Amino acid sequence: MKEFKYIIKDKEGIHARPAGLLVKAAAVFPCTVTICKGEKEVDAKRIFGVMGLGAKCGEEITIKADGEKEEEAIKELSKFLEENL
Repeated sequence: MKEFKYIIKDKEGIHARPAGLLVKAAAVFPCTVTICKGEKEVDAKRIFGVMGLGAKCGEEITIKADGEKEEEAIKELSKFLEENL
C-alpha cells in the first residue's frame, strides 16, 4: 500500500468540478484508491463519497492506493491534487 498526504489549497475545498475530475483520474487505475480525512475514509472512485468528505481549504487528506499499479496511481493522483486543489 502506498499513500500520500495533501493539504487542500483551493479556497472552496473539494467541490463538484475537481471532485468529478479526481474520481475520473482514480477510476483509471485497477487498484483500490481511498481518500481519508480524519476518521472518515471513502472510495476515491465514487463521487458521492468524495463530496461527502467535505474537505475544506487547509484540511489534510490522505490518498491511499493498494493493489496493481498503486505506485503509478499515487504518482498521478498526487500530481492531480497539486495542480487542481
